[in-house]
Amino acid sequence: MKALCWVGTNKLSVERIPDPEILNPHDAIVRVGLSSVCGSDLHLLDGYVPTMREGDVIGHEFMGEVVEVGPALKKMKRGDRVVVGSVVACGGCWFCDTGQYSLCDNGNAHAAVAEKALGYPPAGIFGYSHAFGGYSGSHAQYIRVPFAETGSFIIPDGVRDESALFCSDAFPTGFMAADMCGIEPGDIVAVWGAGGVGQMAMQSAYLLGASRVIAIDRFPERLALARQHARAETLNYEEVDVLEALKEMTGGRGPDRCIDAVGMEAHTPGAEHYYDLVKQQLRIETDRPAVLRQAIMACRKGGTLSIVGVYGGLIDKFPMGVAMNKGLTFRMGQMHAQKYIPRLLDYVQAGAVDPAYMLTHRWPLERGPEGYDMFKHKTDKCVRVAFQP
Repeated sequence: MKALCWVGTNKLSVERIPDPEILNPHDAIVRVGLSSVCGSDLHLLDGYVPTMREGDVIGHEFMGEVVEVGPALKKMKRGDRVVVGSVVACGGCWFCDTGQYSLCDNGNAHAAVAEKALGYPPAGIFGYSHAFGGYSGSHAQYIRVPFAETGSFIIPDGVRDESALFCSDAFPTGFMAADMCGIEPGDIVAVWGAGGVGQMAMQSAYLLGASRVIAIDRFPERLALARQHARAETLNYEEVDVLEALKEMTGGRGPDRCIDAVGMEAHTPGAEHYYDLVKQQLRIETDRPAVLRQAIMACRKGGTLSIVGVYGGLIDKFPMGVAMNKGLTFRMGQMHAQKYIPRLLDYVQAGAVDPAYMLTHRWPLERGPEGYDMFKHKTDKCVRVAFQP
């Protein structure tokens, strides 16, 4: 079959690889219908996740059709149209039983790799390095889905493929970001990053009771989408002083809840960006935490900072004293796909949210390297590219 493979830093190639096979009775094989790029893939592409190997198939946000089922599966059948959460979780350990699927004890097939770096291994993630299981990703014609009845969800009638696709990762990540905020009626929520996850975090904040949402980014087309689809007020951080603007917009108090939907490759104007970039390039620090620093400074006293932008290691100049003395609450983590996807499919079926507007480019898999280059450099007003293998 054809698959999009990582072959080195900033190098992708469409290759012919063997078709996947059932390896465990709880596996299923899914013919991929649509598979989207994701901002966290860029960390792999840029070489900031050290456990990638040449030939690894990337991609973790997808939907498709079940074509083969393992003998232990009782609910799934061939022909089912499913969306699959990007997190690989068993469904039976203590973490899964408590809804913390991305912390699953059994979903990471290469747990020892992550344990060395993190102390305790998280769950697996499709196509996201050997620290997260070494699972083959979704930018391929077919994919093996472990623990298939835990991570796969039937797409309701009337829900288009394009709408269901983002219930795999972007929508549940954004929803979890808003959920971790503990939003109360009247809250003002600020969201850094108006890409796919940020867009979904904005809409989710309203679903959970926010009175106002403020989006912070620098790309006019993304800010326009935030205004049009997510009803957000917007700030272009290259045009205004974000901290002063947020104070003015909130009567001097600051946002009640702040969401970092950017993560380890944040951009910011001025010397701070180059300070972080040089240290990251020299591997003196692994992540560029400009958004995290700014959100800590911006959040009101006693507020909550929710972090779903991916961080991989060590950061510098972290304003811990500010966070402590302001009494901030931090919540963060990889998203618990299996906890949220059924609820999100209900929202989509009811017409409360339709994530399909984020799909700006729909291309064949053969254009995978070109698609990632466009997505990385945000040309042609790209928000998300989905490949149709």
